[in-house]
Amino acid sequence: MRRKISKKKRTGYFLNDDKPKESCGLFGIYDNNEAPWLTYLGLYALQHRGEEACGIVASDGKHLSIHKGTGLVADVFNEDAFKNLSGFISIGHLRYSTTGSSILKNAQPLLVDYLKGSLAVGHNGNLVNTLELRRKLENSGSTFQTTADSEIIVQLMARCKNSDVIKRLIYALKKIKGAYSLVMMTKDRLIGARDPLGFRPLVMGRLGTSLCLASETCALDLIGAKLVREVEPGEVVIITKDGIKSVRAFPKQKHHAYCIFEHVYFARPDSFIFGDTVYSVRKKLGAHLAKEHPVDADFVIPVPDSGTSAAVGYSQESGIPLEMAIIRNHYIGRTFIQPSQHVRDLGVRVKFNILRDVIKGKRIVIVDDSIVRGTTSKKRVKAFRALGAKEVHFRISCPPHKFPCFYGIDFHTQKELIAARMTLEQIRKYLNVDTLGYLSLEGMLKSVSCPKENYCTACWIGKYPIKCEGRVTKKVLEKKCCGV
Repeated sequence: MRRKISKKKRTGYFLNDDKPKESCGLFGIYDNNEAPWLTYLGLYALQHRGEEACGIVASDGKHLSIHKGTGLVADVFNEDAFKNLSGFISIGHLRYSTTGSSILKNAQPLLVDYLKGSLAVGHNGNLVNTLELRRKLENSGSTFQTTADSEIIVQLMARCKNSDVIKRLIYALKKIKGAYSLVMMTKDRLIGARDPLGFRPLVMGRLGTSLCLASETCALDLIGAKLVREVEPGEVVIITKDGIKSVRAFPKQKHHAYCIFEHVYFARPDSFIFGDTVYSVRKKLGAHLAKEHPVDADFVIPVPDSGTSAAVGYSQESGIPLEMAIIRNHYIGRTFIQPSQHVRDLGVRVKFNILRDVIKGKRIVIVDDSIVRGTTSKKRVKAFRALGAKEVHFRISCPPHKFPCFYGIDFHTQKELIAARMTLEQIRKYLNVDTLGYLSLEGMLKSVSCPKENYCTACWIGKYPIKCEGRVTKKVLEKKCCGV
């Protein structure tokens, strides 16, 4: 397994601390002799959802085998890794930690043995009653091997006395609260589940006779599978040799809580989630942004890759030409070492380079999807100024983040958010831009198909669909900080 590089020696995530970080990516496939390899490809397509760790579990119908490690999919898996992974069922997981440290023992899928056999679990999302449940379980004798909230699901299943794994799962789901999409497997079945409000996406696909589960449709596209449908909020799907069985773990809710930031930033532009293609939504975000915050400028410049689609929409709506003046280095991974403050200050240039000839003497509109902390955006604007930009206008394709997220985005406190500490004018001065414009909440909600009541907008307005119980922080289960 790949050696873990200490946090002090590696960069901030994606070399960009202005970006929110999302929890995980999931993939699973049933009834395919190349299941582990196809799962590898599925994870490869979903790499944007998590770069800390990854893993694959496979079953030949009798035994479950596992390989996982810290780092990118291409680093953790090679031909040797697949020598011990064989079978017709497989699930895979990509991790970005929103609960629990970034260490190997927290990598998923979690593989456990219990009285009725073996079970593997992969989780995308975040639970909000984590600490309460953990303390109750430990006080009644449970022993935990990780500091990830996902293990609580397994421990609850183990407590249930019913012999049927699906009934055990439903028992656990009724105890937990928060955001979760799950892929699970036993030696002879593949299982998917989604929380009652549907925070995180989960889709089902078909490849010949094989059935798949994935966080996004881009993973289905890569292996040539066709989208069947989304797993519904509150639904558990069980895939066996007899086909698909659907069980309602919860009654249908009046409204859902789809994370609209999946459309703004997290999901790949070629994915179809929550009833929309991500690319088309981002173009609409950019078009609404142009209507709300017009400016007289020479070029629209996207921040790649997440700002590109919105910049296309802004350009088309405003009539201002689009220029790809920021060139991204796609070969920078999480292990880029920053040995000195001087090199750390060059971090933005390591990942992005600016075309001097395009922007010198020009009035430019930079379009990005979000600003969380503001430090990287400030450095980027400074670079544009230094290269001779005459005017710099900043446009953001979502509202200002003012409140923490507890459902799978890695900002748990308001002090991390620049918009919670500064006014719009203060942010403009801090970034040193001529004008600054965020898309309104109304403009964002006009860009998606589902009724606005079906989206979670808590990180913008502070109205939470599920109340958080006690402290919810990334290291809430670490003994050194909470005493559990």
